[in-house]
Amino acid sequence: MDGKLYLIPTPLGEYDPAQVLPAPTLALLQGITLFFVEELRTARRFLSAAGLKGRIEGLEFHEINEHSTPEEISSYMTILGTRDAALISEAGLPAVADPGAQLVALAHQKGVEVVPQVGPSSLMMALMSSGLNGQCFAFTGYLPVKPDARKAAIREIEQRAQKLNQSQIIIETPYRNDSLMADLLSVCKPSTRICVAAEISCPGQFIRTRTVAQWKKENLTIGKRPCVFVLL
Repeated sequence: MDGKLYLIPTPLGEYDPAQVLPAPTLALLQGITLFFVEELRTARRFLSAAGLKGRIEGLEFHEINEHSTPEEISSYMTILGTRDAALISEAGLPAVADPGAQLVALAHQKGVEVVPQVGPSSLMMALMSSGLNGQCFAFTGYLPVKPDARKAAIREIEQRAQKLNQSQIIIETPYRNDSLMADLLSVCKPSTRICVAAEISCPGQFIRTRTVAQWKKENLTIGKRPCVFVLL
């Protein structure tokens, strides 16, 4: 194959990419004209800030997100490998808790070399700052939306965490942060530890680990902020 697929991280907040990403990654972007992105508007803004301002209209973009159909994603097979391409997520690492993983799978199927670049991961940054077990952990992703199913999932996660001494990393849509936190506090044992890591690396960063018993005394309101929860 003539082209590679580069996985390009993006800042977790509104930062100059040069403050977050290594210089070689920014230099790499200058030679790429084919981009697979989660959201066109934010990708254009990121690339402009990353040094491609004035050249955006000459680039080729294809969206891959939760609205993409299997047929649309499969059609990208004909493009992959024809020239160097980049996969860009909304924030943080592409293909981790991100629909871009489907494109990476296609690249492997076609024999296109996949080249990950260094960048921020809210999941790993939450884990490393939680004080919980970083030797054994699992990313459980989003929990069910319906309250009864979500509470049942929390019980299973807590049991697994304590049986294996395994930190459980959970994410949620920002507008459901506080309802998830309420369910965690109502279901989990008083001694279970929960780390709330909101707006990681941003000016409003909040990272704190407490037991359920301690959290119940704090009356925390997370609000509609990007947040990662770590439970053990």
